[in-house]
Amino acid sequence: SPKSFQPNGASEEVLRCEIEELKQKDLALDQEIAQLLSEGYSLEELDKHISLLHEYNEIKDAGQMLLGKLAVIRGVTTKQLYPEYDLELSD
Repeated sequence: SPKSFQPNGASEEVLRCEIEELKQKDLALDQEIAQLLSEGYSLEELDKHISLLHEYNEIKDAGQMLLGKLAVIRGVTTKQLYPEYDLELSD
């Protein structure tokens, strides 16, 4: 990888920056969770919601893959298939 050619000090600095960014993201997520908890949500509800979002995204990805394959077979774009299946472009 290109990073392996960087001097040791440079790659360490990159790692320090990445660690700091991750710490900031972690803090932001902790604050968001605290906000949701203060609004009355439970950790179990949040875990269930996250799980359902993951499942939804996996199903949506599979659907997009199938639409893509069908579009290739028909020689059209996936966008052209949307009306046929009553899909919105935002779907």
